[in-house]
Amino acid sequence: MEQKLGDDDREEEWSSSSSSRRKVIVVGGSIAGLSCAKALLQPQCQCDVLVLERASALTAAGAGLGLDIHACRALQEWGLGSALAAISMPLTVEENRAIDPQSKSARLLARDEEFNNRSAYWSDVHRILFEALPQGTVEFGQEVVGFEEIDEGRRIRAKVKPSSGDGNEIKEVVGDLFIAADGINSSTRQRLVPSDKRQYCGYCAWRGVFDYSEQAAEEIAAAVRKAYADLGKCLYFDLAPGSHAVLYELPGKRLNWLWYVCQEEPNLKGNSVTLKATDSMVQKMYEEASQTFIPELALLMQSTKFPFVNAIFDRDPLKQIVWGHVVLVGEAAHPTSPHGLRSTNMSIMDAAVLGSCIAECKNIDTALCSYQTSRLPVTTQQVLFSRHLGKLKQGLFSRSFPWMQADKETCLTLLQRNVHLFQF
Repeated sequence: MEQKLGDDDREEEWSSSSSSRRKVIVVGGSIAGLSCAKALLQPQCQCDVLVLERASALTAAGAGLGLDIHACRALQEWGLGSALAAISMPLTVEENRAIDPQSKSARLLARDEEFNNRSAYWSDVHRILFEALPQGTVEFGQEVVGFEEIDEGRRIRAKVKPSSGDGNEIKEVVGDLFIAADGINSSTRQRLVPSDKRQYCGYCAWRGVFDYSEQAAEEIAAAVRKAYADLGKCLYFDLAPGSHAVLYELPGKRLNWLWYVCQEEPNLKGNSVTLKATDSMVQKMYEEASQTFIPELALLMQSTKFPFVNAIFDRDPLKQIVWGHVVLVGEAAHPTSPHGLRSTNMSIMDAAVLGSCIAECKNIDTALCSYQTSRLPVTTQQVLFSRHLGKLKQGLFSRSFPWMQADKETCLTLLQRNVHLFQF
């Protein structure tokens, strides 16, 4: 824990309607943090929640994501069913195909027609969560720079400063529970486990969202739809030697794609995981896409404005995610590669389970123990499954693996449903 704070610092406790209500500090206003706020503000939890977010305002960031049935159910139970339906669309099929770069032919490897996800845009999910919270729940422009246990570990005192200030305006906020939802580069996790480091997975993802709301773009979308007949309800994975691409539709006439490319770790600024692509990088990507995938997918990539590069990292699963009254959730607890579609789903489910545990247990220590016992085995399995699936599809086990000739049993291991069967 952090050293004790100076006498000159200001201590702040926000008002509560009852002294029996728990005060909860959430660090980070991304989907994980807002989900925790929504879960713990349910009447049965008897909590007051303050979310401290370093950014100065909401931003329309991110790209596409998939929400599984459990995350959707949690959002519905929080009263967001109608809002979710308005910003998402069902994905009822998953299909994995092998692509021959020479002939540009595709071979069906595995297909799941009982896939049950919904596609959405990251910023839309973030927005409906934010709009569902009482005004004042989130304080923007606030950076948590330290925390410590007080009252024999029963409460946590956080040290907070304006993220845009000169560092002298320090205040203290005290709560009964401190939730770290501050992402893959969590400073809270770093303080608790100093030796823990993020790990580069060996590849990056080109990402783009193609808007086909204009007539000229509709012609490109029509060509893509002809090559991917179930686009609109299907999550497609195209596997080429040492690489693979992902394609699915988003609401609002948008096609979301990713292309994973093995390469050395790029030079990133600070803790960033994204890289702005130069014109020469984009041109090279265009050329290699034409050499790797079917013409329609290559055309989609070449027609997308402002594609960007996302370096893929994860971390080894931790042995614990609770330290006293300090709790890790979301990417702070279990940073994962995207191949199992788990990041946002795990964040929402962390919040849902934490809310249920706190609602059911009068004793907060018992509640946090129950949360850790429930979530740790599940998230560990999902992180390691996603890591395994990424290596498999990127050819990191065997770059020359002949997917065009692979047997049925091997092909079925590509499906998302295997996450619950993965042995670790």
